[in-house]
Amino acid sequence: MEGMRLDGRVAVVTGAAGAIGAAIATDLVALGARVIIADVDLAGAEKTAAALAGTGPAGAAPAGEVGVAVAMRVDLASPGSIAQFCAAIGRADICVHNAGVSVVEPFVDSDPASWDLMWQVNLRGPMLMTKLLLPGMLERRWGRLVFISSDGARAGSGGEGAYAATKAGLFGLAKTLAREAARGNVTANVVCPGPTDTPMLRRVSADEPGLVEKIVRGVPLRRLGTPADVAGLVAYLCTDRAAYLTGQTLSVSGGVTMH
Repeated sequence: MEGMRLDGRVAVVTGAAGAIGAAIATDLVALGARVIIADVDLAGAEKTAAALAGTGPAGAAPAGEVGVAVAMRVDLASPGSIAQFCAAIGRADICVHNAGVSVVEPFVDSDPASWDLMWQVNLRGPMLMTKLLLPGMLERRWGRLVFISSDGARAGSGGEGAYAATKAGLFGLAKTLAREAARGNVTANVVCPGPTDTPMLRRVSADEPGLVEKIVRGVPLRRLGTPADVAGLVAYLCTDRAAYLTGQTLSVSGGVTMH
């Protein structure tokens, strides 16, 4: 399909050692991009890259018309680590800000120290990385910024006050960047996963029997989302077919949130 390939593009996916990040990286590699699997968990990032490479060392190209995957470590809580990472990659045409941390607890019982970590990773980290990578996109007159937020940030989520607040900050950031970078042919959009079947959800549900079934009953499509559901939308937003779509916040929630 015309406009759906990413050959020659360099993409950064943060938090790509996790389920959703790995699925996003998989789709971008399949479209021909060179994908940098960025995560504070280097061993996990290398595992993702190796899986995408099939056989051989991480970063080797799989057979067929696909790109490559390379694992690199970055700590989004550290401005120095972000600066070092951006200097090392040199160029990025696509940046998918997927990484995030969450501490689930009632707001009145929450520890402000945990707020700091969520602010640093969920909002300040994407801001700093974008500030370093966006000038190159503008100079080359092509770029895609995709911020992975959460439906909890759109609608609220019990026990996730600080998390929702930091993820909601991405809405304002993306809309502002969409306006400021438009003449440089750079788009900025937000994707909000809803209830998604990830290892994190399964760990939480192990301590609360019946939780998954309860969640599914509230989803119009009557199933949890999958990482691939999220990845498909993100991949589209990174292509030329989505060139006229910017400043938008899109939910992948099975109909839980409708806007």
